[in-house]
Amino acid sequence: MGNVAAADIVSTFGLAIALAACAGLRAWLPLLLAGGLSRAGLLDLGESFRFLSGNQALALFAAATVIEVLGDKVPVVDHTLDALSTVLRPAAGAVLAASVFGRITEPLQAITLGVAIGAPSALVPHAGKAALRAASTALTAGVANPALSLVEDGLTIVLFVLAVVVPIVVAAILLAVGVLLLRRLLTRGRAAAPAA
Repeated sequence: MGNVAAADIVSTFGLAIALAACAGLRAWLPLLLAGGLSRAGLLDLGESFRFLSGNQALALFAAATVIEVLGDKVPVVDHTLDALSTVLRPAAGAVLAASVFGRITEPLQAITLGVAIGAPSALVPHAGKAALRAASTALTAGVANPALSLVEDGLTIVLFVLAVVVPIVVAAILLAVGVLLLRRLLTRGRAAAPAA
């Protein structure tokens, strides 16, 4: 019985990390997908987060998703959205992470856990995306950015589906990528320090 409970806990944490990472690419689309799947009975959200599947929330998420996805294809607008999303995406990641901790009946505990897990899990992909966009803008004068945006849209959907189906695998992959990126940044920082 202990192994089943441990597997359930690991799976829930995996789902929280994976869904939050989706928010690092698109803030509103994962919220829309989570709310829609919850409404269809395919994703169990915590009692305090059932509002995500309500009519008003789904309408808001749908409208915001359209604005985010279309705006991200327009030069200059994409950078403005990205700057605003530096706060928005970790917040969306925190909400998504907190929403899947269904056994935590105390909303404050779920939110605290969601912020601790979801915000960094969303911030890592967001930082990677921002760096890639900056490089694309510098190399192609922004011409390649709409194509990158389409890839990000598709990647968000695929990552979300995989997160729901195999959350532990997705979380393990995301953690490994995060560790590799962090190690690379630290290595570059150490190499640049003596040169300075």
